[in-house]
Amino acid sequence: MREVILLLAEVVNLFHDLIWEVTDRLGWDLTDKELHFWVIGILGIMGLLFVDVLFHAISKWSITAISFLFSFAMVLVFVFAVEIQQRITGAGNMEFADAAYSVLGFLAFCVVYLLVKGLYKWIR
Repeated sequence: MREVILLLAEVVNLFHDLIWEVTDRLGWDLTDKELHFWVIGILGIMGLLFVDVLFHAISKWSITAISFLFSFAMVLVFVFAVEIQQRITGAGNMEFADAAYSVLGFLAFCVVYLLVKGLYKWIR
């Protein structure tokens, strides 16, 4: 789990340093807060554009698929928050296996839900 968080932090740091260097070369004297505005803004809009195209394509196929992706994203954020909280408070071990089993539990319940939903539609 620690390795995943460090990898994500490294990716954000790469964007941070790249934008910092570009703004430095352009002569902009940005504060760290202003730099964060640009880094998160750029990463966020890139994510929005990707998700927007993906969700428009998926919406033609299934709204349930969009619901799943949104819920999956929320589960991932929650799982990481729980693992980080465990590390900070010492209430448990921060392990990637814990996170993986948490996500696996969500996926297992989703499969059951989809089977029940499919069976209902088949019977109707």
